[in-house]
Amino acid sequence: MSKTTLALTLITAALGLCTAPSAYADNADPSSGKATPSDAELIASAMQAAPAKVAADATIIAPQPDGTMRTVRPGTNGFSCMADNPTTPGPDPMCMDQAAMQWAGAWMGHKPPPTGNVGLMYMLSGGTDASNTDPYATAPTAGNHWVETGPHVMVVGANAAFYDQYPKTADPQTGAPYVMWAGTPYQHLMIPIK
Repeated sequence: MSKTTLALTLITAALGLCTAPSAYADNADPSSGKATPSDAELIASAMQAAPAKVAADATIIAPQPDGTMRTVRPGTNGFSCMADNPTTPGPDPMCMDQAAMQWAGAWMGHKPPPTGNVGLMYMLSGGTDASNTDPYATAPTAGNHWVETGPHVMVVGANAAFYDQYPKTADPQTGAPYVMWAGTPYQHLMIPIK
């Protein structure tokens, strides 16, 4: 398994993009009523995550029921875009550069992220809600400050001084840039896009 495939598998699992059985490949249970998206549908969904010029040359990937990733369409620009997961509450297609994938792999492996390796993630269709304070929260609780995210981009892997320029409140105003997971090795800048 390549580093890229491993990182995407970890990201997918972390974001709840692989459930058993997956809505992406749910032909095992005909009674589910869910049709498996065609490659054209997966590509169209994934391309909504990033600007058209980025998505046009990005690798398009889709999670599989066994947790692996399938390359739907190879790309040439170093970005990888995943289609929306229909099992999550909101739209969440995402597109990441190689540095962002390394950062996400470190987050999933509970390891320190690489230093001096700033990455960019696009989620221009928005994202499934998440805790603003706990990198590993899977559901809202009274103390983990769940936030609703609309369309945004994320800057990951920057040094602490970069993030010190932005608000780090537990309950941010999500209409302006803010730091998510502040004070953890996985803090990152959330930049809303209208």
